[in-house]
Amino acid sequence: MTDTGRVWLVTGASSGFGRGLAEAALRNNENVVAASSCRTPADLDGLAAANPERLLVVKCDVTKADDVVAVFARGIERFGRVDVVFNNAGLVMVSEIEGTRESQHAARELFEVNFWGVLAVSREAVRVFRDLNPAGAGGRLLNVSSGFGFVGMPVVGMYCASKFAVEGFTESLRQELDPAWNIKVSIIAPGAFNTGLHTDRTPQFPVPPAYSGAGVPSQAVRDAFRTGSFVHGIADRAVEAMFKFSKLESPPARWAVGKDSIQGTRAKIEQVSKEVDAFESWSDNLQLPH
Repeated sequence: MTDTGRVWLVTGASSGFGRGLAEAALRNNENVVAASSCRTPADLDGLAAANPERLLVVKCDVTKADDVVAVFARGIERFGRVDVVFNNAGLVMVSEIEGTRESQHAARELFEVNFWGVLAVSREAVRVFRDLNPAGAGGRLLNVSSGFGFVGMPVVGMYCASKFAVEGFTESLRQELDPAWNIKVSIIAPGAFNTGLHTDRTPQFPVPPAYSGAGVPSQAVRDAFRTGSFVHGIADRAVEAMFKFSKLESPPARWAVGKDSIQGTRAKIEQVSKEVDAFESWSDNLQLPH
C-alpha cells in the first residue's frame, strides 16, 4: 500500500452513492475497502481490475455481525487502518403502513439492513477508530440517512421509520464519544437523486383497497415511484460534494443534501416550531415543585 491517501470503508459499494464514493476516493488517490453483499459482488470486478493496489473488494452482509467485523479486519490487514466509513448500505420499499405486516420478509429485511446493519457498522467503526487506528488518528463515520429520516412521507413509512431510527442513534452516539478519541460522526441526509433507488424496480406491496381511490395521498407517491418524477438531484454532483464534506475539520451533526431535502427539513422545523409555540402554555404548572 502507498503511504499517501486516506483509507475508506464503504458499505453498499456496488451501486448508488456507495459506488460513487468509492470511485471518487480512488480518483483522488485514496484507498477503498468496498463492502458489497453476496448478491452483487461481480458489479465491482471492473473497478477492482482498474485499481488493484488501492481497492479491496470484500463480500459483506451488514446484517451479520461476523461479516461486519471481518470487513474491518480485512481493511486493516491490507491498508493498516480505516480512516473514513461511508455507512451506506440500505433498502427501500413502497407500502402503505396499513398494508405492511411485520411478518413480511421484505419489511423485516429493510429494518435488518437499514437500522441494525448501520448500527453494527457504526459500533465497529468506533472501536476501530479508537482502539486499532494509530494513536490519536481517530476517524470519520458518515451515516447515510435520507431527507425522509426527518420528514415522513406516504407509502415509504417503513423506510422513513428505519432512517428516523438511524438519525436517533447517530445523534446519541455522537454525544457519547470522548472528544479525545478524535472521532467525527455525521448524518448525511440526501434527497431524491438519480441513483436508481427511486424507481419502479423498488419492491412494492399491493395497495390496500381503502387506499385505491382517487385523491388518496399515497397514490401520488406511488405514481412518482413509477415515473421517477420526483427525482431531481444529479448523483454524480452529490458524490463530489460528499467527498468534499468528508474532509471538513468540523463537520455538522447533520447535512441535508439537495434542495428537496433542505426544503423538507425547513418545512418540518417551521411546523414543529409553530406547534410547540401554540401549545407551550399547556405545559405550565406541570413541573414537580422544588
